[in-house]
Amino acid sequence: MREDEQRRALDVLVLAFAADPVERWLYPEACQYLTHFPEFLAAFGGKAFAHETVWQLGEFSAVALWLPPRVDVDGDAIVAVLTETVAPAKHEDTFSVLSQMDDAHPKFPHWYLAWFGVDVAVQGMGLGGELMKHCITIVDKDHLPVYLDTPNPRSIAFYQRYGFEVTGQAQAGACPPVVSMLRAAR
Repeated sequence: MREDEQRRALDVLVLAFAADPVERWLYPEACQYLTHFPEFLAAFGGKAFAHETVWQLGEFSAVALWLPPRVDVDGDAIVAVLTETVAPAKHEDTFSVLSQMDDAHPKFPHWYLAWFGVDVAVQGMGLGGELMKHCITIVDKDHLPVYLDTPNPRSIAFYQRYGFEVTGQAQAGACPPVVSMLRAAR
């Protein structure tokens, strides 16, 4: 994916997560969010670009960043971005949640859905479902489980429609919870 396409993909995700409980807890001011959340997105899911596992609909109306089996998020990059961009008073809760997420992450081969979002201007038109069906068709060819963490309780029912089941929750202090979900191999 070209650099301009990567930027467009990240821009859609920035719009999609603008009201997300965890992301806005991390970056409550609009300027903070718009400046730093793209860095966090890239640190957490950027390896999807290198592995060509970023899928979108049309002109980037909906975007999914997937990490293929045996490819992990860049923990060092995530910690660096959060250390530099999140208020120090939130560090303890933030890193506790990240540690819990890491502990809950499957140790067996699986696909990991790092980020999934639809441009707010076209949400509610079925694009998320269309993109998820497309993605599931691709990842199911490996006959491996699929895992995700969702920071937004409103998305749980969406993922459940595609066979994901809640497996746990990470939460610490004032940080809103992050729910872990697993979809069995198909």
